[in-house]
Amino acid sequence: MDKTTMLGLYRDMWMIRAFEQGLEREFEQGNVPGMLHTGLGQEATQAALADQLLATDCFFPDHRCHGINALAQQRHSGDGERIMAELFGKATGVCSGKGGSLHSADPAVGNFGDNAVEGSYMATVLGVALASKLRGEPNVACAIIGDGTVGRGEFHESLNMAAIWQLPVLYACVNNGYAISMPVGQGHASADIVDLARGYGFPCEQVDGNDIVECHEKIGVAIAHIRAGHGPYFVELKTWRWQGIFAGEFRPDAEVKYWREDHDPILMTVDRLIGLGCTSAELDAIEQEARGVIDEWITFAKESPAPDLAKATANVYVNWEVTGA
Repeated sequence: MDKTTMLGLYRDMWMIRAFEQGLEREFEQGNVPGMLHTGLGQEATQAALADQLLATDCFFPDHRCHGINALAQQRHSGDGERIMAELFGKATGVCSGKGGSLHSADPAVGNFGDNAVEGSYMATVLGVALASKLRGEPNVACAIIGDGTVGRGEFHESLNMAAIWQLPVLYACVNNGYAISMPVGQGHASADIVDLARGYGFPCEQVDGNDIVECHEKIGVAIAHIRAGHGPYFVELKTWRWQGIFAGEFRPDAEVKYWREDHDPILMTVDRLIGLGCTSAELDAIEQEARGVIDEWITFAKESPAPDLAKATANVYVNWEVTGA
């Protein structure tokens, strides 16, 4: 990977990390309603996907995809701050504050939204992919799933139908090692989810989800395969989430040290960029720039108005009029 491309991805990873850290800070202060699942530690997977997917493609993000949601919004619409406002439940959000963390969506930039029922969109993605195929459009429909989702029936139903109909689906399985507090090897017959996907007869790859170069390259190969009309592709991105589902979640000290210190995706990229001639000052400036942008987005969210309660049922029911008691 050339220096310019890697610097761009490094900037995107810092945008994701700064977004998540700022969001976490505001959540702890009570400024962000609802639940929060951060993608800290998984920045390389989201940056690589965001860089390869076009606005004409679609992606269904999982609970920890605030980063790719924001990057897609900023890259394709120029208003990434609207994702932050959505998470704050404000009227300026992409869903007017109704979506929050789990349901932020904007199809105009390719973001078709998450669902509180993990795995359900593995069925939905088939419809979008089928529509693209019938129209003859070279678009990719991407389902970003976690290792826990693999335990649901929609996983096998989706892969099977995508294979039979040769649908343009990219399955991006972000295997962060745990489904809530269940280690992946105890919840599935194999700790390598790619083993379960290979039985459906289309290409499957397992990559180091913290290595931005490997992530970007393999996702690029998968997307090229799909755009060429060759059907679905499965990529397992092995990574690790820094945060637990709840306070007090136990994970071995050696495991925490390895993933947070020795295999941090941003620090790994720093080492590569230094090798390509970048200076520490140059890289520090990129980090500070990203943090400054996110601070501006947080200020925008805080200063935005709350949603109008009179519009609470708008875009919720079709051809129904909702009246008070």
